[in-house]
Amino acid sequence: MTASFLTHFDAEGQVHMVDVGSKDGTDRLARAGGSIAMQSETLALIVAGAAKKGDVLGVARVAAIQGAKRCSELIPLCHPVALTRVAVEFEIDAGQNTVHCEATAECHGRTGVEMEALTAVSVALLTIYDMCKAVDRGMRLSDIRLLEKRGGKSGVWQATD
Repeated sequence: MTASFLTHFDAEGQVHMVDVGSKDGTDRLARAGGSIAMQSETLALIVAGAAKKGDVLGVARVAAIQGAKRCSELIPLCHPVALTRVAVEFEIDAGQNTVHCEATAECHGRTGVEMEALTAVSVALLTIYDMCKAVDRGMRLSDIRLLEKRGGKSGVWQATD
């Protein structure tokens, strides 16, 4: 793939922020997911609410929302987006000693919210790691990816696997 296919490069190959000024605002949604695997004892602490630092999933949910709201401060070429909703859900997978996270970001705007949803998941999983690292430094974040996006010129996209 050459730079001409990447929207963050101009005709001369220089990095730039995409001009969305002439685009019409549409309702936009993005859903992302990811997981963190850990020792069974660590998962038990999270489920029981017995982690030394407090309610791990509650704090991770708030961190995810904050991460989505501050995405443009972290990712250099992201536009600031006026989010209308960020939802974060966790699923405990006791069989795999894993917490799965899914985040949905929505707005009415000129650019999508994929990066906001991905940032929300990443920050949620990093927060879980931070809150539990004293008992389990071997936790593994994985499979952070876009699951779905809606709105804008390209319409609907869904992950197929």
